[in-house]
This record gives sequence, C-alpha cells and structure tokens, in this order.
Amino acid sequence: MRVAKVVGTVTLNRCLPSYQGARLKLLMPLATHDLAGGLEPSDDALVAWDELGAALGSFVAVAEGSEAAQPFRPAVKPVDAYVAAILDELEVDPNLVKSILE
Repeated sequence: MRVAKVVGTVTLNRCLPSYQGARLKLLMPLATHDLAGGLEPSDDALVAWDELGAALGSFVAVAEGSEAAQPFRPAVKPVDAYVAAILDELEVDPNLVKSILE
C-alpha cells in the first residue's frame, strides 16, 4: 500500500457497466523523500478506483495489483489500483525518514 495525493479526476466517454457507482481519480504516489520534504511528487501518475469520495488535494492510501481487485469479489472489476483510505492527517518523522534514506 502506498500514500498518494489526489491531483485530478478521470472522465470516460464510454465505460464498462461494472464501473458505475464510483469515480476514477488521478493520483501522484508519494515516495519517502516526497513525504519528508514536502517536495513535489517524483513518481508517475496513476489512475485509481475511488468509492470513498476523495477530494482534490487529499492524501489517500492506495492498494495496487491483485489486492486492488479484492474488495470486488466475487464480481470482477478490471482495476489495478484502489483508494483504500482517505488520510485525515499525515505526520512524518524526519529522523526516521533520514535513517531509511541512508
């Protein structure tokens, strides 16, 4: 699971019927150094399924890969990333980040 920032929404002109009821959000995953220094995200953007209603600028926890499809079992939805939680507060210990990066 990774932390990401919501930077936009994705609009489809046609979609699968199984996509009804949720929104697709454009996210920027945040690396450890991004979280520690408040830097701009350095990773590629990713599109994630969002049923929680994350707002623009929100920090979210994102599940990716096969874990992203687990909430939809037994139905199958073609998703690779899922917004698992909206983070109300994000606190980063700079000393811990420094030891991780060294």
